[in-house]
Amino acid sequence: MFVDMNRQAQGDLGEASARCWYAFAGHDIYLPTGHSPDADFIADSGDHLIRVQVKTCGHIRQGNWQVAVCTRGGNRSWSGVAKYFCATRCDELFVVIIDGRRWRIPADKVEARTTVSLGGRKYAEYEVDPGPPLGAVQAPSSLPSPAPAG
Repeated sequence: MFVDMNRQAQGDLGEASARCWYAFAGHDIYLPTGHSPDADFIADSGDHLIRVQVKTCGHIRQGNWQVAVCTRGGNRSWSGVAKYFCATRCDELFVVIIDGRRWRIPADKVEARTTVSLGGRKYAEYEVDPGPPLGAVQAPSSLPSPAPAG
């Protein structure tokens, strides 16, 4: 079961899921100071630094997840100019789907500027182990309480 969440919350949870994946894979994680539109964080593998752009998605169409990889502002002051995905701005695209599925795609393998379709064959080799669903609601525990004394 999923809760409704705004895009900011979904993005924050997606970034946390991605950072956890890299950390458990043995990378050190570095966060940019201020707002960095190109990389959400840096993962240090010990051999090289990886600029990671994270995208989240909860939209399915024609049986696949439709992931927007361009930025269209997200606030009322948007100028109307989209910032398209470009492989020179990051090293890897890490996608987190609301159900917890995740993909780690080398930026130079992304063949789109606005939307990638995941869940089919094209990017299947880049799917990694899933994380917890974003916004999952856990049912409260139903542990029995002992009867009152007396």
